[in-house]
Order: sequence, then structure tokens, then C-alpha cells
Amino acid sequence: MGRTESADAPPKWVVVANGDNRRAGLFTTAAEAAGHGMPRVVEWLDVLREGGHDFADDEIVRLDSPGENAGVDALLRGVDDPTRVEGSARWYARFLECVASLRGGTRLDDPAELAVMFDKRLCHDRLARADVPVPPSPTSGSGGLAPVRGWSDVRDVMAAAGMRRAFVKLAHGSSASGVLAVETSASGRIRATTSVERAEDGRLYNSLRVRRYTSEQEVAAIVDTLAPDGLHVERWLPKASLGGRSADLRIVVVAGRATHAVVRTSRSPLTNLHLGGTRGDLAAVRVLAGDRWATAIEVSERAAACFPGTLCVGVDLLPAIGWRRFAVGEVNAFGDLLPRLTGLPGSGAEGLDTYAAQIAAAGAFCRGLGPGHSTAPAEPGPPGSPHGPSDPQSLHPHHPHHLSRTAHATA
Repeated sequence: MGRTESADAPPKWVVVANGDNRRAGLFTTAAEAAGHGMPRVVEWLDVLREGGHDFADDEIVRLDSPGENAGVDALLRGVDDPTRVEGSARWYARFLECVASLRGGTRLDDPAELAVMFDKRLCHDRLARADVPVPPSPTSGSGGLAPVRGWSDVRDVMAAAGMRRAFVKLAHGSSASGVLAVETSASGRIRATTSVERAEDGRLYNSLRVRRYTSEQEVAAIVDTLAPDGLHVERWLPKASLGGRSADLRIVVVAGRATHAVVRTSRSPLTNLHLGGTRGDLAAVRVLAGDRWATAIEVSERAAACFPGTLCVGVDLLPAIGWRRFAVGEVNAFGDLLPRLTGLPGSGAEGLDTYAAQIAAAGAFCRGLGPGHSTAPAEPGPPGSPHGPSDPQSLHPHHPHHLSRTAHATA
């Protein structure tokens, strides 16, 4: 990975972010360490209030998460409390409008691809069509699917698919918001593990404590409240363990190459670090996986190749029991917040954090985007399209935008 420009002409970086967030601070630190100076920060709040923003042709524009800001959240979701779960469908529509209002510059995040990544149904469908292993799902895609209007429909699609255990997710959720790990038995018993807390007035709140509901009436009330925002259902695959705890992986892929990996372990089905999950020993995982570690890298890079117009994605990789097989749970547009983590051996990002790796790769990535990308980014298409407006041929390995997998994946 090389510098994006010559030393006497550093690139002009712009970050659309919440400026007081640690994400913006970590990227700024990486840019300054690379000799690129301090990036210009454009606040999401200003973009929302002003109806867009214009960038100069020579600016490299990087989008970061609009999360963790109450004012931004209120404008996107229309709720009065940032801990509320409801409002993700409105967030999705408003976020895509906001992204489409950004004009000019060279973009590192393709708007049409963001539209797919932030809809779990569309993302799952795109991965499956590219033969990336994913958990089976009766809600993948959009065309011809019956709507999931509440708990009754969830039970019906689970039964029709022969699923006793499933994850029920908000189609546009993130950070495990609104996720329920549902288990049913032949005798009719039910248990749902989730971070959702239901108040007496029926409102739903995100909690830092994972809880279990065993009353179908309670589970139904939660799912019925979530359903208007859109639901995605997928089979709950038994995951590998590490130290007696359930484990999965977040693999960061930069410019088509897996550069960073973290193991997440938990005693609950939800491994998110903010919900009590902890980082596991990656060296131990590589020993357990043995020669199959190359498969984990290869699957992650294949998932990222479904989004060739986006510089960096975070792939949630689900290892099967025994660490011999892997499936992709999600692909995250803003999945690079892994402080103090340096690159994998052989990745080309050794000694670099996720932000420094992106800065090092950006120049070659921008040159490969092709003419027209910098000044006329495609406006996201309607959520009903399983692929958005992106050309499906762009997923073909011989398409000029395809980012081929690298040798270290099978080394």
C-alpha cells in the first residue's frame, strides 16, 4: 500500500462525520501521521440542516458513521430519545437522501452500495447471488416476498423454513439494535435473547444489558412493534466457541484485501462488544482453524468484492463449530472502529490501524474507480430493488471495478 499522492502534493481529505466523535479523531490522527495534514470535517448535522454539501474536484471524500450524536439521530429517526429502537426505516430513507445530497469530490463510499449494505434483506440477497456463504433466510431479497407484518408472520416463515432457531433483525438496524435470537420448541416453548427493553407504555429501548424473554406474549409485543420498520429473518447457525464462549469474527477489508481481524466472544448469542462481548485471542483462532484460516480470509474478501465501489467494509464472519466452515452474517459500511488494532501479517497493513490502512490504499483505489465517479455519484435507487442501481455485472471478476482477491488469502 502506498501513499495516495506525492509528498509535495498531499491529498485533500474531507471527512463527513460527527466531528466530536472518536472515529473522526482517529482518522485525523492517521492522516496527520501519514503527512497528509488535518482533514476538513463536514458535520452530518450541517449536511442535514443545509440540504447537502459541495466538494471540490480535488477533494477525497470519506463518509463516517452518523451515529452517537443525539441531534443527528433526532433528524434521521424522528425520535425524542436516542436509546429508542423504533424509527430505523425513517433513518434509512433520510440517510440515503442525505448521502445523495453530497455533490462533487472523489467518493470512497458508493451511494448505491450503501443502500444495499444498510438493508439486511438486500445485502443478504446480493451476497447469496455471488455465491458467498450466508445463513439461509426466508426474507432475503425483495421481489415477490410476502411482507413480515409481525410476530405471527415471523412464526409462519420460521415454520415454513423449518427453523426452530432464528435471528430476527431490523432490516435497517445496526449495533444489534432490535435483534432477537429466537428459540422455539416442539412443545411451544419460546425464548428470545435480546438487548431490547420494553417499557410499560410499549416503547422499545436499547439496553446495555442482554435479557431473555420467555413469554410469547412479550416476544410478540416486541416483534409487532419492530415490524413496521421492516424485519429480516435468518437461520441461527451454531457458532464455534473459544474458551467456552460463543465466537465470531469482524474482518476489515480495505480495497479488496482483508487487513484487520478481531475475534468477538460472548456467553450470549450477541457478541457485540458494547453488550458485554470481549475480544478473543486471534492467534488461538488461527491455530484452531489451521489451514481453514485462508478460507475465512477468502470468504471475507469475496463478500467485500460485492461492493467494489466502497473502499472499506467490515465483514461479520460466522464460524461453524470446529472452525472449518464460515458464513457471512453482515457487511458493514462503517465497520472499521477497532482502536489500537494493527494489520494482519501478510496483509500489507502491518503496523497500521484500520484508518491508516485506508489512507495508504486510497490513492490506488481512487485511480481504479474510473472517470465520472468523482463528480456524479449514482443516487441510490428504491429499496425495493434487490441490487439497487448498481450494475450486477460489476460483480463479475473481469469487470474493471472488480477488486480481485490477493495472494495472501491462500498463503
